Amino acid sequence: MTTDFSKNNPRILNAWTMYDWANSAFSLVIASAVFPGYSESVARTPDGSNIISFASFTLKNTVLFEYTASLAFLLIAFLSPFLSAIADYSGKKKGFMQFFCIMGSMACVMLFFFKDIQSLHWGILGYMLGLIGYAGSIVFNNSYMPDIATEDKFDALSAKAFARGYIGSVILLIFSLALIIFREKLGIQDATLAPRISFALTGIWWLGFAQYSFYFMPKNVYQKKAEGSWLLNGFKELNWVWKKLQTLPYLKRFLVAFFFYNMALQTVMYLATFFAKEEISLEQQSLIIVVLIIQLVAVAGSYFFSKISEKEGNTFSLRVAVGIWIIICIWAYFVKNEISFYALAGVVGLVMGGIQSLSRATYAKLMPQTTDTASFFSFYDATDKISTALGIFVYGMVHHLTGSMRNSVLALLLLFVVGLLILVFIPSKKTYQETFSL
Repeated sequence: MTTDFSKNNPRILNAWTMYDWANSAFSLVIASAVFPGYSESVARTPDGSNIISFASFTLKNTVLFEYTASLAFLLIAFLSPFLSAIADYSGKKKGFMQFFCIMGSMACVMLFFFKDIQSLHWGILGYMLGLIGYAGSIVFNNSYMPDIATEDKFDALSAKAFARGYIGSVILLIFSLALIIFREKLGIQDATLAPRISFALTGIWWLGFAQYSFYFMPKNVYQKKAEGSWLLNGFKELNWVWKKLQTLPYLKRFLVAFFFYNMALQTVMYLATFFAKEEISLEQQSLIIVVLIIQLVAVAGSYFFSKISEKEGNTFSLRVAVGIWIIICIWAYFVKNEISFYALAGVVGLVMGGIQSLSRATYAKLMPQTTDTASFFSFYDATDKISTALGIFVYGMVHHLTGSMRNSVLALLLLFVVGLLILVFIPSKKTYQETFSL
């Protein structure tokens, strides 16, 4: 663990970006590429039907996992502000981050035991805990950015972290893909074993590489000493931050815009492969190719939009990205074949990296100078998770009621439009705090 702490310390900044390298493997292998197709294939009745029963509910297997993801994000959305306030008060931010990292990585290993409809409970529990661990650790990781870097570094630092996440996760995905494709040559007869090994490897990758970040990232940046009840003082901390937010008009406005466009964005990220499998009838290997295209293009996208932001300001760059997402939704509604879906995936990758990276950096710029960074970022992450949960729920509900994911895409289009309209009313400046009295 490093004790030589100063802002813009290259070793600490590098360690912070490496956590994206570690945890993005979950986002790609579990949440996006391998697990969705795998779960849809094995969570079936003995006669092959995808209409299954779970906890007295009868529904499509894909809808069940959509609702599971929605519940996981709702849970972390309500927990994170309280945990973050306690972490700020006690100076235990790093400890909370490690706890969620361990939970998520162990959940990935748990998925190894999900091999058929009889072991569906392992799939549901592992998927839910993995999402909670992933989302929970990001709350604290994001809040480190204003602690370790000056504002002029936010855009480039956030872009570098996302780029590393995309590259690292692609490496593990390619290894997992090779394991699945060449399983028979490797002597693996059970068709479910190779994907299940990839789930366990994802947990090992995540926890293993996270140790580099944990070793160098500072433990207690502001040397806070907790006295009295952590819970009581955590609530007081949260209440102070909430009152402070009421005096920050552009920050509040950004959170509302972020809520709407992120509701659609995260839904696309988590359910795109379900859409491709059901509406385009892509096979598992084709689905993974789609995800690879998105991830690789996203590396360039994160830097591309960072450069636009450098010249024109953050919210201008975000408006461009959200505008492209609206076009993507229209395109997705009409897409019919595999080739056009590959092209669509390329455009998705371009804006996916940019909008995620810029959103995090923009919020950090709009924040006031404070030592309560985890508490402030908990509102950003709570907005992120609540919007993600609602977006997935809306997508799943429209899918459930109409029987078509294409109709769900139209609902996402409306959310992007609302987000864009709100962004128009946030000035686009390179450095907000120098221009506005926040």
